[in-house]
Amino acid sequence: MTETAPNRAIVLQGLTKCFVAGGTLALDDVSLAVQAGEVFGIAGRSGAGKSTLIRTVNLLERPDSGRVTVLGQDMLALEEDALRTARRGIGMVFQHFNLHTRRTVAENVAFPLEIAGIAAAERRARVAEILPLVGLEAKRDAYPAQLSGGQKQRVGIARALASRPKILLCDEATSALDPETTREILALIRDLRDRLDLTVLLITHEMSVVKAICDRVAVMEAGRIIEEGRVFEVFTRPRHATTRSFVAEVIGHGVPDSTLARLPQPEAGEVRRLVQVVFTGPHATRAVVSQASRDFGLDVNIVSGRVDEIAGEPFGVMALAAYGAPGQVERAFDWMRSLGLTVTELHA
Repeated sequence: MTETAPNRAIVLQGLTKCFVAGGTLALDDVSLAVQAGEVFGIAGRSGAGKSTLIRTVNLLERPDSGRVTVLGQDMLALEEDALRTARRGIGMVFQHFNLHTRRTVAENVAFPLEIAGIAAAERRARVAEILPLVGLEAKRDAYPAQLSGGQKQRVGIARALASRPKILLCDEATSALDPETTREILALIRDLRDRLDLTVLLITHEMSVVKAICDRVAVMEAGRIIEEGRVFEVFTRPRHATTRSFVAEVIGHGVPDSTLARLPQPEAGEVRRLVQVVFTGPHATRAVVSQASRDFGLDVNIVSGRVDEIAGEPFGVMALAAYGAPGQVERAFDWMRSLGLTVTELHA
């Protein structure tokens, strides 16, 4: 009997984990639900607890307390044989490729099937089926030493998919790769999600990875989830200081103090307001700044700005220095807020 809603592939409830008695909790009452078919990211700095969390899904780490439900099964209630069977429905891709150096690409992909006791003919058929999906058909007889980093990770992904899982866990799967190869691997994972109807749970310390591939994200700090939501909302309206710091690394929130210090001072009778404005939805490409300058009689200096796309939705972020009569400046920013824009005070 299924214990979770049909669209929830993974449900973690009240997980705690401490590796040293009386020490800092690696997981501190963590609850999380991942919807079937989505790519869900868990982001955090080193030591935040994200690796421990993802490893509780297939019970490579057993929590001290809480519940782990995957595809309707209470994982902690399973006997060893049933747990082994359940784990075949959960593939895992690691940061370090962990390939057998004396086995070919085909033999590495077949290895988990061999361990599971699958007949040789079925193993060969499965390898022949999966290698084209990851672009390695021509490398089936190559050894790991003959592969690039990206190709090695493709082998790792193929191996994780060998047992036809419905869940794919990615443990920092791109952090050992260069930026171009990272983009290729992330595109591959998203493509496989669509083609194979997978649910993907990945952890990363890079918000650029979250931006590129995830539908939703949870940010962890000190063993707890401090923020969670749709990627677009978390990037454009981060609530927690740690999340704002993460996001700034990708979309450039904030302006160096030295730049703000060089801005002109206001003339007599004027005020100067320094703000950051985040533009979303239809206003991401609208001429809001020029309209505000015209309608409210302001001189507006665009200190910095960029337009980008997150999860298929456009957004823009600008740092503005507005000069004008005190009331008009305030009314201009109130008007921007009425459009749904996020206006945040900056300090020089």
